Amino acid sequence: MNDTRQELFDFVVALADDAMVLGQRLSEWCSNAPYLEEDLALTNVALDYVGRAKMFYEYASKLDGEKSADDIAFMRDGREFRNLLIMELPIGDFAFSMTRQFLVDVFNVEYMTQLQKSADSQIAAIAGKAVKECHYHLRRSHEWVVRLGDGTEESHERTQKGIDDLWGYIDELFVNTDSEVTLMKESVAVDRTLLRDAWSKQVDAVLEEATLNKPGIDWSVTGGRQGIHTEHFGHMLAEMQFLQRAYPGLEW
Repeated sequence: MNDTRQELFDFVVALADDAMVLGQRLSEWCSNAPYLEEDLALTNVALDYVGRAKMFYEYASKLDGEKSADDIAFMRDGREFRNLLIMELPIGDFAFSMTRQFLVDVFNVEYMTQLQKSADSQIAAIAGKAVKECHYHLRRSHEWVVRLGDGTEESHERTQKGIDDLWGYIDELFVNTDSEVTLMKESVAVDRTLLRDAWSKQVDAVLEEATLNKPGIDWSVTGGRQGIHTEHFGHMLAEMQFLQRAYPGLEW
């Protein structure tokens, strides 16, 4: 694999990992959501993410030429995954999950809107499909953050805690990897740094609507794109990969 192809492979796998890991986390709400309709809704959102991951993994498989999509998704060790850290955090309570979803959804709408303009037709096609889902996801999470933030005293406190606990993971959304910097020159990747102003403007407006305070936090963590993960990741990965490792050759 030449250098340019390797850069593209790394970029596509990272996007696949983001979707796969968050989809896996969201699937943990199956049979555990507050009520049946939300149980079904969260499961469908999880399936959207897993479906997106599948498309990216299949493209990565073509770029690799040897490994299948299943090999890439289920036969790598934790340090080989490149997902952003916010995606792998445990689901916590419902307020935490919906808060994370909202923060990620705002970013995804901005990001996928730009990525569908990619010079790589395969990436552009995946982003074009994903952006429609992102708008639906954002509509749901926006409504939940406002409902919980401006709801009871307990729901407000739990949602505010979710915002506070997640805020240090936000910076990583807007950091470009070396692969992305290279691919931006070819109009394949999106410059993440240019998305922050629009993200902040929308998030600030919803926090105000939800009577939530923007955290005055000066800490941030990164490392997901370099394969450095939280202590929670290995446990999640063991569950996610169990069947493929126990019965090699299973297909999507």
